[in-house]
Amino acid sequence: MRNPDFINFEPKTHFTRRDFVMTTLATGFAAAVQPVAASTQVTTDTKGLAAGEVKIAVKDGVMPAYRAMPEGGKNLPTVLVVQEIFGVHEHIKDVCRRLAKAGYLAIAPELYARQGDVSKLASIDEIRPIVARVPDAQVMSDLDATAAWAAKNGGDAGKLAVTGFCWGGRITWMYAAHNAKVKAGVAWYGRVVGQPSEMTPTNPIDVVKSINAPVLGLYGGADAGIPNDTVDKMREALKAAGKKSKIHLYPDMPHGFHADYRPSYRKEAAEDGWKRLLAWFKKHGVA
Repeated sequence: MRNPDFINFEPKTHFTRRDFVMTTLATGFAAAVQPVAASTQVTTDTKGLAAGEVKIAVKDGVMPAYRAMPEGGKNLPTVLVVQEIFGVHEHIKDVCRRLAKAGYLAIAPELYARQGDVSKLASIDEIRPIVARVPDAQVMSDLDATAAWAAKNGGDAGKLAVTGFCWGGRITWMYAAHNAKVKAGVAWYGRVVGQPSEMTPTNPIDVVKSINAPVLGLYGGADAGIPNDTVDKMREALKAAGKKSKIHLYPDMPHGFHADYRPSYRKEAAEDGWKRLLAWFKKHGVA
């Protein structure tokens, strides 16, 4: 099966529209992942949490985001949660609640808000052209704005981490190289190499020397969209650059092994990865 978050699509024209297509978050799960595997889905309640949609002011408008945090919390360690290719749908919201239960202010901005609402599209092939129009520079700026919002609304600017899945896994590496204030990152099966494009001029392998924070990469040995040799190259580049980042490869695990609502879910690897994430954040001062 192809990695659903691998994008090999070159936009034919510049994307110049600045209006926000999405002003509120989608509800439920993205149409492209239906039917949801209810038997394995992890559901986290909001008891003891302040959770729901918030608005983030960015350079050219207002972007919706999902935020979860312990109710009444102040100066909380903060985690930016970066979406899969499917946008900020129910699974990403639940990840935020899981982090909030662990004591974090977790926030997931809708990073395709200007380009389109992918939640109602029924197939990956419909989603890819929209995501291909999302420039890295815009994403970095939006995450900066999200971190600034969190710091003013219960978060501790000195304890900032980032984690992302699939499409967001790649962004995790990129943001750790972009923002010197990030203390730690965890990238779940994010692409590390690729052809440069107008929207994505560099990839994680290209910015290794600029990575500011230790990043833990969690990858599947049977991920058809992210070949093991590319993961090995990233590991070697990190070592050569003297970085404290690490990559853990789960043998025989497919892409999306943490996605408990999809057939790719593997409970043992997902739970182990989550424990590693929490331990990684704690080790690097984000707890």
